[in-house]
Amino acid sequence: MSVINVGQAVVLGAVEGVTEFLPVSSTGHLKIVEGLMGIPVDDHAVVGFSAVIQVGAIAAVLVYFFKDIVRIVSAWVRGLRDREQRYRHDYKFAWWVICATVPIVLTGLAAKPLIQGPLASLWVVAGSLIAGSGVMWVADRTGRHKRGEDDTSFRDAMLVGSSQILALLFPGFSRSGATMSTALMLDLDRVAATRLSFFLGIPALTGAGLYELKDALGTGVGAAPLAAGTAVSFVVAYGSIAWLLKFVAKHSFNAFVIYRIAVGVLLFGLLGTGAIHS
Repeated sequence: MSVINVGQAVVLGAVEGVTEFLPVSSTGHLKIVEGLMGIPVDDHAVVGFSAVIQVGAIAAVLVYFFKDIVRIVSAWVRGLRDREQRYRHDYKFAWWVICATVPIVLTGLAAKPLIQGPLASLWVVAGSLIAGSGVMWVADRTGRHKRGEDDTSFRDAMLVGSSQILALLFPGFSRSGATMSTALMLDLDRVAATRLSFFLGIPALTGAGLYELKDALGTGVGAAPLAAGTAVSFVVAYGSIAWLLKFVAKHSFNAFVIYRIAVGVLLFGLLGTGAIHS
């Protein structure tokens, strides 16, 4: 019998779609909702399910940024054959995304027992939500927001890509939150920071979803819940991406900081009173 039914999968897919690219931690919100629904958050099949439905959100990024991705990939392919093309920013950017993905891949493989074990606790999620809020607040306040997407460098990509490790090890910190905060500290403007976060997330999250597929299918989650959760995640994430890019163009990250702190405090309260279990 599946540990997650289709109805629960639809709810979790919606949660994933809304939160994957907002700097509020999709993993943290999924674990909270799983806990409220009585789903074991540290079950290997559940962890696998969470990774797989992320592919729906990533598919939304691929569709939303299709023209940009085609342009970057085309530049990369041309650069492999033509030396002159290698001076173009798109060619270099493609390599930067590839290189910046290596740290999180190596960490994910090495730390998998911890990620699926002790670090999957809702206590960790609550603490990480609040700690990540502090980092985001400082980054938004101290960053000078003067550099656009065309001003990014290899150093920027590696630092921002490596920051994804924080979210991998501490669910609740938020991959989007970590990458956007790091980009802001490097003086990128909010839109550039957000777009860089999107592009760096494509290989990392897609790889994680495909890697976890065998666990999700083989140890307790059926094909129907996986399909439903992934489809809902795609639809909701597409709308979330469009909204976020418009929002960051005119607003600071204060609303996300306040929301994260509120959710973290609420979660501590629920855990402390025994309303949900870690």
